[in-house]
Amino acid sequence: MKTQIMTAVQSLTTAGLLMALVAATPVAADNSGVETMSQKQKVVELLKSIETGASAPVGYINGDNYIQHNLAVADGLAAFAAVLQALPEGSARVNTVRVFEDGDFVFAQTDYNFFGPKVGFDIFRFENGLIVEHWDNLAQKAEPNSSGRTQLDGDNTINSDVDTEASKALVADFVETILIEGDMTKIGHFIGPAEGDYIQHNPAIGDGLKNLGAALGELARQGTPLRYSKNHKILGEHNFVLAVSEGEFLGEHVSFYDLFRVENGLIVEHWDTIETIPPESAWQNSNGKFGL
Repeated sequence: MKTQIMTAVQSLTTAGLLMALVAATPVAADNSGVETMSQKQKVVELLKSIETGASAPVGYINGDNYIQHNLAVADGLAAFAAVLQALPEGSARVNTVRVFEDGDFVFAQTDYNFFGPKVGFDIFRFENGLIVEHWDNLAQKAEPNSSGRTQLDGDNTINSDVDTEASKALVADFVETILIEGDMTKIGHFIGPAEGDYIQHNPAIGDGLKNLGAALGELARQGTPLRYSKNHKILGEHNFVLAVSEGEFLGEHVSFYDLFRVENGLIVEHWDTIETIPPESAWQNSNGKFGL
């Protein structure tokens, strides 16, 4: 039983952990000033409270209507109580590296330690100022790639001069044309040809199209190609766009979360996480991994 709890704990995102805190330790959150807070600020404080134990961010969640897409956790806040008990006191570390907003959605890229160092993306949906739905995608933290990039470093400046809808359209076209259809003859429509034109944060691939092509070619030769089959959501704020997709990697059914930075009408930087989707028989809720 302890092993099962530990496995579930290790699959949780930071947002999922806070739900456990709510279930295990009911509090009377101080909601003063909440109505004037931005959705981004609520998310940042919510995530950080996993580390600090602050109770006020509990008030940013609609406990009566919370939909969970982490497949290792059942719906409802009480489902997290037993999981939290397995967490060594004071061991969690959370740092929100980037946070963006697109209408009712806020998406964050986080660096944290929870039973080991991990990186992840969390998506939150708001209704009437409260969080009502959550999605995530996690990866183990890795060493820098061949270009010296980590999974989390790089530019984080939101450029308000860049049109959000144009950036989202560019990335949506890239995902469909290049990643799903595989039409590499059109790659120049999206990424510049020089190595410095495309900054890569995937731990297994270096900067530039040459390194990307070499990595994909090697996977194909090994009989374990990376395949995108469907895009589920495009979210963005000015020059940053997150694509949530589904496909196959190393023979496993996976979810792809790809964050792109756009500059002068081209994709210039990329971060990602890839997470295996368990068989439906192992799901702890019926909401599915996507549902976006």
